Amino acid sequence: MINTIIFDLGAVLVDWNPHYLYRNLFADEQEMKDFLANITTPDWNEEQDAGRPLQEGTELLVQQYPHHEANIRAFYGRWEEMLGDAIEGTVELFKQLKDNGKYKIYALTNWSAETFPIALQRYDFLNWFDGIVVSGTEKMRKPNPAFYQLLLDRYNTKAEEALFIDDNLRNVLAAQKMGIKSIHFSSAEQLKKELVSRFII
Repeated sequence: MINTIIFDLGAVLVDWNPHYLYRNLFADEQEMKDFLANITTPDWNEEQDAGRPLQEGTELLVQQYPHHEANIRAFYGRWEEMLGDAIEGTVELFKQLKDNGKYKIYALTNWSAETFPIALQRYDFLNWFDGIVVSGTEKMRKPNPAFYQLLLDRYNTKAEEALFIDDNLRNVLAAQKMGIKSIHFSSAEQLKKELVSRFII
């Protein structure tokens, strides 16, 4: 019996995309994509999500790629410009689950502790959660099993009574290995169908 819903945030409830910023900094789309794929890589960004200070991560890249210094510094210097709108369809489902009153609802997010307060100010629905576990604060991140276990322990939740929602298949598979039922998110429409089929809503 599911009594707990655990949401990922980025690309599930919050539209975060570096393209929003870097399309303003690069005239050529392919150059922008190459920069994001090879310099400010997802792996590099995840180190900050896991607790490395933004300044340390930035200086590391500037030393490696000094000719890209301005664009590297923009990643966190203008980070807020990467935030889009809330993903309204998913927020509506979140509200429906919240109003239902049957579930505790938490967030488990890979997010820098230094940038997360910006999101808290920007998106009111982040205040609806019964608890949020932020990787940058905890110095560990998905798909590390200990990060999932931290949430379960902190909020006295059993794996078999939880449902986890994430757009990253790697993170979904890690949760499933721990016995947490999971949904690989692709859209609000798909999520609604999954929740209905599981008799969650």
